[in-house]
Parts: sequence; C-alpha cells; structure tokens
Amino acid sequence: MDDARKAELAGYSEKIGGDHLVPLWDRLKSLVTQEPKSPCQPHLWHYEDVRPVLMEAGSLLTAKEAERRVLILENPGMPGESKITTSLYAGIQLIMPGEIAPAHRHSQAAFRFIIEGNGSYTAVDGEKSYMSKGDLILTPSGRWHDHGNESDEPTFWLDGLDIPMVQFLDASFMEQHSEDEHPHTKKDGDSLARYGSGMMPLNFEPVSNTSPVIKYPYDRTRDNLKTMRDAGNPDPCHAYKLQYVNPVDGGSAMPTMGAFMQLLPAGFETSSYRSTDATIYSVVEGTGRTKVGDKEFTWGPNDIFVIPSWHHHQHCAEGECVLFSYSDRPVQQALGLWRENRGNR
Repeated sequence: MDDARKAELAGYSEKIGGDHLVPLWDRLKSLVTQEPKSPCQPHLWHYEDVRPVLMEAGSLLTAKEAERRVLILENPGMPGESKITTSLYAGIQLIMPGEIAPAHRHSQAAFRFIIEGNGSYTAVDGEKSYMSKGDLILTPSGRWHDHGNESDEPTFWLDGLDIPMVQFLDASFMEQHSEDEHPHTKKDGDSLARYGSGMMPLNFEPVSNTSPVIKYPYDRTRDNLKTMRDAGNPDPCHAYKLQYVNPVDGGSAMPTMGAFMQLLPAGFETSSYRSTDATIYSVVEGTGRTKVGDKEFTWGPNDIFVIPSWHHHQHCAEGECVLFSYSDRPVQQALGLWRENRGNR
C-alpha cells in the first residue's frame, strides 16, 4: 500500500472516531492473535520474603479492621490490576491468634490452600473446617464464610479467587453479615463424610455446580499420591497428578477454577509442556527448579510461582516434591478453548 492510500485510510479512521467507530482492519491482528498473547509474566514469590512483611501487617491492623488481611500477589506484567493471571487472583492471608475475620459473602468463588499453621478454621454456611498445611478449603460463590484462629500461632494460606472473571462480567455482589461469625452448626468434616466418601445422602439435590465438599484434607490427598507413585508409570509431563473433583458429577470442584496436586519423584524432570490455562503453583513439599521459556526459578516449601498461558515449561525435582496448582482450565474446557502441547518445543 502506497503512502497516499495509507494517509487516506488514516484520515478516514480519524474522521469516524468522533462517532465512537473504529475500523476492524486497524485492530484485527491484535484482537485475533495467531497464538495466545498475554501481559502475564512468569514470576516467583519466595515465602521467606513474603512472611515477614505480612507479619508486619499483622502488627499494623487487625483482621477485623482489614476485613481480610491479605497481600495480593500481583503479576509484574499487570501492575495495579490485582491479578496474578489475566483471569485469576491470588493473595496470601494471615490470621493471628484469637482473631476473627468477619463473616461476609460475595459473588466471587474462593478457596483457601493452607501454607502454615494448625488450629485456625474457615466456616462456610456454618460448617467449621479446621486447617492443616496442605488442606484445600472451598468457599463457593454466594456462601457465608468467616475465619478464626483458635491456636497460639499465626496461620497463613493462599487465597485463590476468580475476581478478574467476575469483574470482567460486571457481576460482583458482596454482603457483610450482621455478626462477626455466621452460626456454626456443623462439625469439621461433615461435608466430606456426607459427599466425599463414595456415597451421598438419599435424595441429595445439589444447590450449585460447586462441590458440596468444603474441605479436602491433605493427608488423604498425600496418601492417594503415594499410592500412584508406588504403582509407577509416571506421566512424562506431570509425573503423578490429581485433580480435585466435584463428587456429584466428577467435574472440577469449582466451575471457574481447577485445582490440582502433583507428586514429582526425587530427581524427576518433566518433559516440556504448555497449555492455554495460565497456572499458579504453590510448593507443598521439597525443593526443585522450574524452567519457563528462558527463565529458571529455584523454589522450596511454600514458595509460589506463576506460568503464563502457552509458555513451555519443565519441573525438575531435587528430592521428592509435591506441588499444588490452580488455573481457569474448567472455563476454557467448557467453552471448547483449552489446548495443550506435550513434549514439543
């Protein structure tokens, strides 16, 4: 195209801009890309760096004053947006001994993945679930929930929420409870016993497409991974990996966020892998390295890192390692968008 034609088209675009019209041909290549293009960047947060500054926040304001005392893990490629990926949120929350984080409910779905501490709890619609390292506790959309610490030590956990998705859809609602605590009417493990043991109450009718199980205890998950490891035959890209599921239909435990746990045997190096779901990892046990493109992260227990969409990566375990992860895979799969690439560069 010659300069005269370019100038003519530029003038046309400028002329119609005042009417809030934009030529698609000016923007098509950025709107419909040949491969995923994202501002999300690979990044690693060392827990040993985050913990002391979060403890400092614990001396500055109470859980009630903050409502939720959390440091957001903000992706360096999206400053000011409170996102760890384009679709998901992550933060590390602290609750000190004797504190209560007041009850509220909101449109956003959430989970708590416990990093450090015992004796704290999350209560969801009255079921009081006590926390231990590696437990996964769900907070479905629209459900009352509060947190408390009945121990004499601080408790830390990873908060994962679908905030950016709900924000994108303009579908956010939030409500504070009249009391700090919603009435606690069910004991720890009630929902796991009712729905998570291969049986369900007669005439059970699900009230949402989120799993009715509130807490997935780490000891059960770890035993399952050990059984898989002892049987051998690891997947080249994942070693031994499990997905948290909704026992009602066998799908993802939450409709907007998929959660996973995997075991890497000592010395195991995964084959190169990439997928369209940007993924957040939290190290439960062990030390190792992850190569993401031309970057390499060295990680240990409680460290958190993010791998953007469609980035080749490999995990390399030193000793035996266990990694928790989550992503927006269920949404992509429901829309027919999810894609993976195994072992190819």
